[in-house]
Amino acid sequence: MTTCAQSLVRLLEGYGVDTVFGIPGVHTVELYRGLHGSRLRHVSPRHEQGAGFMADGYARASGKPGVCFIITGPGMTNILTAMGQAYADSVPMLVISTVNRREHLRLGHGHLHELPDQRAIVAGVCAFSHTLQAPAELPELLARAFAIFKCARPRPVHIEIPLDVLDMPATDLNLMPRSLPGAPAPAGASVEAAASLLNAAHRPLILSGGGARGCAEVLRQLAERLQAPVALTTNARGLLPCGHPLLLDGVQSSAHGRALIDEADVVLAVGTELGETDYDFFGLGPLRFKGSLIRLDIDPMQVMGVQRAHVGLVGDALQGLQALLGKVVQPSARGPWAVDSVQRVNQAERTGWTPKQQGLQGLLDLLRDTLGSPILVGDSTQPVYQGASGYQAPTPASWFNAGSGYGTLGYGLPAAMGAKLARPERPVVALVGDGGLQFTSGELIAAKEAQIGVILLVWNNQCYGEIRDYMQARDIAPLGVDILTPDFQAMAQSFHVPHHSADTPAQLQELLQSLRDIRQPVMIEVDAGAYLALD
Repeated sequence: MTTCAQSLVRLLEGYGVDTVFGIPGVHTVELYRGLHGSRLRHVSPRHEQGAGFMADGYARASGKPGVCFIITGPGMTNILTAMGQAYADSVPMLVISTVNRREHLRLGHGHLHELPDQRAIVAGVCAFSHTLQAPAELPELLARAFAIFKCARPRPVHIEIPLDVLDMPATDLNLMPRSLPGAPAPAGASVEAAASLLNAAHRPLILSGGGARGCAEVLRQLAERLQAPVALTTNARGLLPCGHPLLLDGVQSSAHGRALIDEADVVLAVGTELGETDYDFFGLGPLRFKGSLIRLDIDPMQVMGVQRAHVGLVGDALQGLQALLGKVVQPSARGPWAVDSVQRVNQAERTGWTPKQQGLQGLLDLLRDTLGSPILVGDSTQPVYQGASGYQAPTPASWFNAGSGYGTLGYGLPAAMGAKLARPERPVVALVGDGGLQFTSGELIAAKEAQIGVILLVWNNQCYGEIRDYMQARDIAPLGVDILTPDFQAMAQSFHVPHHSADTPAQLQELLQSLRDIRQPVMIEVDAGAYLALD
């Protein structure tokens, strides 16, 4: 007999899923019956939040949805934070959970892992949540989930399966994956209107977000044809290559960047919320546009957002940019405004960096240049915040972190593990502070167990440094931020992971050169004070 659980695994295989993250429990063991003999690799985190972060990192690095198997009740409440981060950053994630038997739902009889309404708790961090009432619904539900991942704003999807449905017979199900629709293209009339504005512009500017991650080549061509400076959000870094003459540093939140936006007579915003953590990180106030605004986004709610667009393009970013490229003409005489502006603004930003910022930026550039096109996955930690201002990623999807959007802690290590599983041929660095690591440090032994060759770089300043600085800047006596730090060497040893110290740039560079091709996790501890040597 083929059960519902076994059919689920077969359908996942059909949609191209190759990895599942989860912790087996008494409510999910039937799912594991289905995994035996399948092509799916199973990775066991040490906490469901870690499972969600791993799935998130896997999705960002691979472009495919990350998939989790999660138990009823505490498993779902544990993964909510990871789903919140993925929801905020438009990351495709499929969370398959169990739930109590149908006849027990919402009765409050005290059954194991019981919640009054599990779907209601999950609803705010997913595109949709559905309770499977019968195995026959499974093919349609999975098709809907993968259609959202492919042709709508990708966000987590939650499907819960009651225990009595999980092992029901499902012999007659059609397990062939459904043909998925393509993402919609923007309307032709809107493309014409946007192209007219761009062709008439004297000082066009492009703001690109993570919704354009798959559009690097066409975005570059359009920027060069328009001679438009390009500002990239955290999730869009790498869409223009390092050092490109039209590439702005992450200046859109700063006074210099705001001034450049004011100079632009037409702004094209592609796949970006224009949200606070990317455009108002320093509290300068709401973003304003003096010129015309064109918004291109798969989500109509964004096109019709608080920033009123003169032209709204609802549809796939790649198709929209390709359509614009076909309509935009090379300007006959636009002058050197774009290149000169990029040089002027970038230089002004970097000139204003403190010695500490310069040291943090040097750390990031050293990682990139020494490892050769690495994927850097960050937690909310000081080097990551500096990277929001100055890091130029070598390729798309090679710089992502939890320092924007939802802004969780504990993301860096498990997300880097997921990224390494997705891209084993590339060096992957988890850039984590000593405080953030303590949220999910248990995942280090999961990395050892699964032989995931991630480099864990611990930025050890023996406190919640960013919050301490924030309190002091507001004349608040630091409280609760000077935390007791573990012995990370002993931690690594107990997790069977090599530990190294690197307290100068030269030491770190030499060490990284020996770690280009590793088959197991490695911890590098950097003493922040010694490394920056600011005293």
